[in-house]
Amino acid sequence: MRALFVVVLAGALLFAETPSSVLNLTATTANVAGAPDPVRIEILRWSTDEERTRLASAWDLTSVASGGPGAGKGTGKGAAKQGKGGAKGGAKGPGPGGVSAATQTPEAALARALQEVTTVGYLWSSEIAGYALRYAGKIDSPDGSERVVLITQRKLGAMNQVWRPAIDGPVNPYEFSVIELHLNAKGEGEGKVSLTGKIAADAGAKIVTVENYNALPVVLRDVRMRAAQP
Repeated sequence: MRALFVVVLAGALLFAETPSSVLNLTATTANVAGAPDPVRIEILRWSTDEERTRLASAWDLTSVASGGPGAGKGTGKGAAKQGKGGAKGGAKGPGPGGVSAATQTPEAALARALQEVTTVGYLWSSEIAGYALRYAGKIDSPDGSERVVLITQRKLGAMNQVWRPAIDGPVNPYEFSVIELHLNAKGEGEGKVSLTGKIAADAGAKIVTVENYNALPVVLRDVRMRAAQP
Protein backbone atom coordinates (compact mmCIF):
# COMPACT_ATOMS: atom_id res chain seq x y z
CA MET A 1 0.00 0.00 0.00
CA ARG A 2 2.84 2.37 0.87
CA ALA A 3 4.58 1.63 -2.43
CA LEU A 4 1.38 2.42 -4.32
CA PHE A 5 1.04 5.70 -2.43
CA VAL A 6 4.62 6.67 -3.40
CA VAL A 7 3.95 5.92 -7.07
CA VAL A 8 0.71 7.93 -7.05
CA LEU A 9 2.41 10.82 -5.26
CA ALA A 10 5.31 10.81 -7.71
CA GLY A 11 2.87 10.86 -10.62
CA ALA A 12 0.98 13.76 -9.08
CA LEU A 13 4.19 15.74 -8.59
CA LEU A 14 5.23 15.04 -12.18
CA PHE A 15 1.87 16.25 -13.44
CA ALA A 16 2.08 19.36 -11.30
CA GLU A 17 5.52 20.20 -12.68
CA THR A 18 4.46 19.79 -16.32
CA PRO A 19 4.46 23.28 -17.86
CA SER A 20 1.16 24.59 -19.15
CA SER A 21 0.88 25.32 -22.86
CA VAL A 22 -0.06 28.58 -24.56
CA LEU A 23 -1.54 26.97 -27.66
CA ASN A 24 -2.72 23.48 -28.60
CA LEU A 25 -3.62 22.54 -32.16
CA THR A 26 -4.82 19.46 -33.99
CA ALA A 27 -4.55 18.81 -37.71
CA THR A 28 -4.51 16.09 -40.36
CA THR A 29 -1.70 15.59 -42.86
CA ALA A 30 -2.28 15.92 -46.60
CA ASN A 31 -0.19 15.56 -49.74
CA VAL A 32 2.38 13.36 -48.00
CA ALA A 33 2.91 9.59 -48.10
CA GLY A 34 1.45 8.95 -44.66
CA ALA A 35 -1.71 11.03 -45.14
CA PRO A 36 -4.21 11.21 -43.66
CA ASP A 37 -2.45 11.13 -40.31
CA PRO A 38 -3.57 12.95 -37.15
CA VAL A 39 -1.17 15.58 -35.85
CA ARG A 40 -1.07 17.30 -32.50
CA ILE A 41 0.93 20.46 -31.82
CA GLU A 42 1.57 21.77 -28.33
CA ILE A 43 3.28 25.12 -27.88
CA LEU A 44 4.56 25.51 -24.32
CA ARG A 45 5.62 29.11 -24.78
CA TRP A 46 6.37 31.62 -27.51
CA SER A 47 10.00 32.21 -28.40
CA THR A 48 11.55 35.36 -26.98
CA ASP A 49 12.76 38.28 -29.09
CA GLU A 50 16.31 37.30 -28.17
CA GLU A 51 15.81 33.73 -29.38
CA ARG A 52 14.23 34.93 -32.61
CA THR A 53 17.08 37.37 -33.23
CA ARG A 54 19.62 34.64 -32.56
CA LEU A 55 18.07 32.33 -35.13
CA ALA A 56 17.55 35.10 -37.68
CA SER A 57 21.17 36.19 -37.27
CA ALA A 58 22.32 32.64 -37.87
CA TRP A 59 20.38 32.54 -41.14
CA ASP A 60 21.89 35.88 -42.16
CA LEU A 61 25.34 34.51 -41.24
CA THR A 62 25.92 37.51 -38.98
CA SER A 63 26.71 35.19 -36.08
CA VAL A 64 28.66 32.56 -38.04
CA ALA A 65 31.94 33.41 -36.34
CA SER A 66 30.47 33.64 -32.85
CA GLY A 67 31.72 30.18 -31.94
CA GLY A 68 28.51 29.34 -30.07
CA PRO A 69 27.25 30.39 -26.64
CA GLY A 70 29.54 32.64 -24.67
CA ALA A 71 31.59 33.63 -27.69
CA GLY A 72 32.16 37.21 -28.67
CA LYS A 73 32.58 38.34 -25.04
CA GLY A 74 36.23 39.18 -25.39
CA THR A 75 36.80 42.90 -26.02
CA GLY A 76 39.58 45.43 -25.78
CA LYS A 77 43.22 44.43 -26.01
CA GLY A 78 42.57 40.72 -25.75
CA ALA A 79 40.11 40.76 -28.61
CA ALA A 80 42.33 43.00 -30.72
CA LYS A 81 45.29 40.72 -30.16
CA GLN A 82 43.26 37.68 -31.12
CA GLY A 83 42.03 39.44 -34.26
CA LYS A 84 45.55 40.38 -35.26
CA GLY A 85 46.95 36.92 -34.71
CA GLY A 86 44.03 35.09 -36.26
CA ALA A 87 43.18 37.35 -39.15
CA LYS A 88 45.14 35.27 -41.63
CA GLY A 89 43.47 32.03 -40.66
CA GLY A 90 40.07 33.59 -40.01
CA ALA A 91 38.63 32.71 -43.39
CA LYS A 92 40.21 29.28 -43.44
CA GLY A 93 39.92 28.33 -39.81
CA PRO A 94 36.96 26.31 -38.59
CA GLY A 95 33.93 28.14 -37.25
CA PRO A 96 31.18 26.72 -35.03
CA GLY A 97 31.08 22.96 -35.32
CA GLY A 98 34.36 22.90 -37.24
CA VAL A 99 32.85 24.52 -40.35
CA SER A 100 34.81 27.24 -42.09
CA ALA A 101 33.12 30.63 -42.05
CA ALA A 102 33.99 30.96 -45.72
CA THR A 103 32.04 27.82 -46.59
CA GLN A 104 29.20 28.21 -44.09
CA THR A 105 25.66 28.27 -45.45
CA PRO A 106 22.52 29.86 -43.96
CA GLU A 107 20.91 26.41 -43.72
CA ALA A 108 23.82 24.92 -41.76
CA ALA A 109 24.14 27.97 -39.51
CA LEU A 110 20.43 27.90 -38.65
CA ALA A 111 20.49 24.14 -38.04
CA ARG A 112 23.35 24.65 -35.59
CA ALA A 113 21.61 27.55 -33.85
CA LEU A 114 18.46 25.45 -33.42
CA GLN A 115 20.53 22.99 -31.39
CA GLU A 116 21.53 25.78 -29.00
CA VAL A 117 18.10 27.17 -28.10
CA THR A 118 15.64 25.49 -25.75
CA THR A 119 12.55 23.53 -26.72
CA VAL A 120 9.33 25.59 -26.79
CA GLY A 121 6.88 22.87 -27.81
CA TYR A 122 6.28 19.57 -29.57
CA LEU A 123 4.65 18.09 -32.67
CA TRP A 124 3.28 14.56 -32.58
CA SER A 125 1.96 12.34 -35.37
CA SER A 126 1.54 8.56 -35.58
CA GLU A 127 5.32 8.19 -35.39
CA ILE A 128 6.78 6.73 -32.20
CA ALA A 129 8.79 9.86 -31.40
CA GLY A 130 7.62 13.43 -31.65
CA TYR A 131 9.46 16.50 -32.90
CA ALA A 132 10.84 19.21 -30.64
CA LEU A 133 9.94 22.75 -31.64
CA ARG A 134 12.86 25.12 -31.19
CA TYR A 135 11.00 28.19 -32.42
CA ALA A 136 7.39 29.30 -32.10
CA GLY A 137 6.14 32.74 -33.07
CA LYS A 138 2.96 34.36 -34.30
CA ILE A 139 1.93 37.41 -36.28
CA ASP A 140 -1.50 38.80 -35.39
CA SER A 141 -3.74 40.57 -37.90
CA PRO A 142 -6.37 43.24 -37.14
CA ASP A 143 -9.18 40.90 -38.26
CA GLY A 144 -8.24 38.36 -35.59
CA SER A 145 -6.47 35.95 -37.92
CA GLU A 146 -2.85 35.02 -37.33
CA ARG A 147 0.18 33.35 -38.83
CA VAL A 148 2.02 30.88 -36.64
CA VAL A 149 5.59 30.00 -37.55
CA LEU A 150 7.22 26.90 -36.07
CA ILE A 151 10.68 25.43 -36.62
CA THR A 152 11.47 21.86 -35.64
CA GLN A 153 14.85 20.72 -34.39
CA ARG A 154 14.97 17.87 -36.91
CA LYS A 155 13.35 17.51 -40.30
CA LEU A 156 9.88 15.99 -40.44
CA GLY A 157 10.22 12.44 -41.77
CA ALA A 158 13.98 12.35 -41.24
CA MET A 159 13.78 8.72 -40.14
CA ASN A 160 10.97 7.41 -42.36
CA GLN A 161 8.77 8.12 -45.38
CA VAL A 162 5.67 9.31 -43.54
CA TRP A 163 6.30 12.94 -44.50
CA ARG A 164 7.55 12.24 -48.02
CA PRO A 165 5.84 14.73 -50.36
CA ALA A 166 3.20 13.13 -52.58
CA ILE A 167 3.50 16.00 -55.04
CA ASP A 168 6.68 16.37 -57.05
CA GLY A 169 8.78 19.38 -56.22
CA PRO A 170 12.35 20.43 -55.46
CA VAL A 171 13.64 18.59 -52.40
CA ASN A 172 15.56 20.80 -50.00
CA PRO A 173 18.54 19.72 -47.87
CA TYR A 174 17.38 21.34 -44.62
CA GLU A 175 18.05 19.40 -41.43
CA PHE A 176 14.99 21.04 -39.85
CA SER A 177 11.46 21.90 -40.95
CA VAL A 178 9.72 25.26 -41.05
CA ILE A 179 5.96 25.11 -40.53
CA GLU A 180 3.68 28.04 -41.31
CA LEU A 181 0.06 27.94 -40.15
CA HIS A 182 -2.62 30.37 -41.30
CA LEU A 183 -5.49 30.53 -38.80
CA ASN A 184 -8.68 32.57 -38.92
CA ALA A 185 -10.24 34.37 -35.96
CA LYS A 186 -11.81 31.08 -34.82
CA GLY A 187 -8.42 29.36 -34.69
CA GLU A 188 -9.08 27.25 -37.77
CA GLY A 189 -7.02 26.99 -40.93
CA GLU A 190 -4.25 25.18 -42.75
CA GLY A 191 -0.51 24.75 -42.71
CA LYS A 192 2.36 24.32 -45.14
CA VAL A 193 5.79 22.88 -44.48
CA SER A 194 9.26 23.27 -45.98
CA LEU A 195 9.31 19.70 -47.27
CA THR A 196 9.62 21.04 -50.81
CA GLY A 197 10.48 24.49 -52.04
CA LYS A 198 12.63 26.89 -50.08
CA ILE A 199 12.57 29.08 -47.01
CA ALA A 200 13.47 32.75 -46.86
CA ALA A 201 13.72 35.58 -44.36
CA ASP A 202 10.35 37.22 -43.71
CA ALA A 203 10.38 40.89 -42.68
CA GLY A 204 6.96 40.66 -41.05
CA ALA A 205 7.72 37.56 -39.02
CA LYS A 206 11.35 38.60 -38.42
CA ILE A 207 12.34 34.98 -38.97
CA VAL A 208 12.52 32.57 -41.89
CA THR A 209 9.24 31.26 -43.30
CA VAL A 210 8.28 29.09 -46.25
CA GLU A 211 8.88 30.90 -49.51
CA ASN A 212 5.98 31.34 -51.96
CA TYR A 213 3.44 30.09 -49.43
CA ASN A 214 0.50 30.26 -51.86
CA ALA A 215 2.29 28.06 -54.40
CA LEU A 216 3.04 25.22 -51.99
CA PRO A 217 0.69 22.28 -51.31
CA VAL A 218 -1.22 22.12 -48.04
CA VAL A 219 0.44 19.63 -45.68
CA LEU A 220 -1.63 20.27 -42.56
CA ARG A 221 -5.36 20.58 -43.17
CA ASP A 222 -8.26 21.03 -40.76
CA VAL A 223 -6.01 22.81 -38.29
CA ARG A 224 -8.05 23.59 -35.21
CA MET A 225 -7.27 25.23 -31.92
CA ARG A 226 -7.88 23.29 -28.74
CA ALA A 227 -8.30 24.80 -25.30
CA ALA A 228 -4.93 25.34 -23.64
CA GLN A 229 -4.16 23.54 -20.42
CA PRO A 230 -4.82 25.63 -17.30
